[in-house]
Amino acid sequence: MNNQQKLFLLIIFVTLVSLYIDLPQTSFDFSLFGRQFKKKLEIKQGLDLQGGLQVVLQAEMGDIAENQRDTALEAAKNVIERRVNFFGVTEPVIQTSKTSGRHRIIVELPGVQDTEQAVDLIGQTAQLDFREGVFEELPPESTPEPDASGVGSGQASSAQITGFKETDLTGKDLEKAEVTFEQNTSAPQIAIKFTDEGATKFEEITQRNVEKPLAIFLDGQVISAPRVNEAISGGQAVITGQFDLEQAKNLAIQLNAGALPVPITILEQRSIGATLGQESVQKSLIAGIVGLGLVAFFMIGYYGRLGLLATVGLVIYGLITLALYKLIPVTLTLAGMAGFLLSIGMAVDANILIFEKIKEELSMAKPLTRAVEKGFGRAWDSIRDANICTLITCFVLFNPLNWSFLNTSGMIRGFALTLGLGIFISLFTGVVVTRTLIRVFYK
Repeated sequence: MNNQQKLFLLIIFVTLVSLYIDLPQTSFDFSLFGRQFKKKLEIKQGLDLQGGLQVVLQAEMGDIAENQRDTALEAAKNVIERRVNFFGVTEPVIQTSKTSGRHRIIVELPGVQDTEQAVDLIGQTAQLDFREGVFEELPPESTPEPDASGVGSGQASSAQITGFKETDLTGKDLEKAEVTFEQNTSAPQIAIKFTDEGATKFEEITQRNVEKPLAIFLDGQVISAPRVNEAISGGQAVITGQFDLEQAKNLAIQLNAGALPVPITILEQRSIGATLGQESVQKSLIAGIVGLGLVAFFMIGYYGRLGLLATVGLVIYGLITLALYKLIPVTLTLAGMAGFLLSIGMAVDANILIFEKIKEELSMAKPLTRAVEKGFGRAWDSIRDANICTLITCFVLFNPLNWSFLNTSGMIRGFALTLGLGIFISLFTGVVVTRTLIRVFYK
């Protein structure tokens, strides 16, 4: 078996794998090296296709120094992103926007139906802080026995609060909080981790509060008052207590809500229905099928067997592209579909350049094999230059470095992403797949 035949078999294998991934309801579930891998493969739909909620937030920078405003805006974005992700919103899009001295955060939540709850979640200006407290113990019969197996008990109700002393340990010092389970009893507990600066503060506070409660406040209300069992270094600790899994999850959510570094106000909120999106998808699919049919008709009618092989190459291109959309995954929007369809045009353009160069070589009475190789070689320079220019445009539109003087629109970025991905795949199918098909079948 020669290299040409091996490459042809590889193309068949890639095509069949892509076809399997493209099937509806495809999922992987297997074990490898003792680890379980499970993933459901589906096309992620954007806000305009799936429906959902879009909220535009204004960050009030009046009290923030000029040179710290970009950092504060990014920190606020991260806090909101953490809130949204912890509540399990599928494929949220959260981005910042800076225009004319205004600092904004744009939040898109596909599939969200409870608008009021979502707005409350992302827009609250929660202030999280830790305070040293003086507690008066309640009679034993009125409270459950605290579990001091970890850093302390998470039950604030087991003691009467008589006063607090504020510390400089706040939500901005907390990196994350998550529910874990005690190794011996499997009881739920909350593992907390502080930033480097927060770890130093936390160690100092716990050193002077051993066997004393350390209260956690959110918006001025105590949400937990664990007792410090020992001085804690390293910035990691656990909060234990007699709470069930749901209580532990809620406490972790409250801790992860954190403190927004700047006050924010809601400028605009907009609910988007999925009906318009589905209608647009159907029309786009019809337009795409009609367009591909016309392209195939033209290619076969004008180039004959070469056009038929190019059409097969385009089908393979479509299968690979859709499979990658599921594997990456790519959140598909109407603008993204436009980028995909445009990339098909770029793929056809490459084939036309190649075929015209082959025809020129054949017109000079060169053997078919030599004409094919020379045609691909001569067309490559034009194909390369055209696609590099388009990829540069995609880079500018996608703005991966988030430069403020360039586009930050999610729709335009979706267009750039699908167009750029399509160009890379079209280079493979146009130069490798079509070339191999011609070598094998065109005599």
